[in-house]
Amino acid sequence: MKKNSFVTILICCSLLLMVGCGQDTKEATVGKPAPDFTLVDRQGKTWTLSELKGQVVFLNFWATWCAPCREEMPAMQELHEMLPKDTFKMLTILNNDDPALADRFAAKLGLTMPILDDQANAVGPKYGLTGVPETFIINKKGVIVRKYIGPARWNTPAYTKMLKQFIDQ
Repeated sequence: MKKNSFVTILICCSLLLMVGCGQDTKEATVGKPAPDFTLVDRQGKTWTLSELKGQVVFLNFWATWCAPCREEMPAMQELHEMLPKDTFKMLTILNNDDPALADRFAAKLGLTMPILDDQANAVGPKYGLTGVPETFIINKKGVIVRKYIGPARWNTPAYTKMLKQFIDQ
């Protein structure tokens, strides 16, 4: 009888480990709806992702301490200025960083795209964030259509063309 109980407990523990102890392990993946969130930007405006349906959303996670993040920001700013504001939104989410540093960095570079403050680190885990920078392209229906890990030269013709295709759909 003791041997059967031990085997039963061992099987139950193994099953719990395989399913992650019941934790929700969903993360944002290409082809799935983008996890909704509400955050406030550094100017005090509230942004809710689901309210942006009908627009293409460029969602970038970054930090001032991340050299590749800092390097890609000028190209992101250029892209932000280039694409139509009524059908394209660029949102950046400050991840694990001091908002005052982000404000100084943005002022120095003349960044005008919204910098959303996620001090509670509530959004990154919803997207399965592995590091920064990471960028998600969300189509007009609210579905993630692209995920990029690492920096990119966002103002190049290839990225501009890709985004315009989603805007024109």
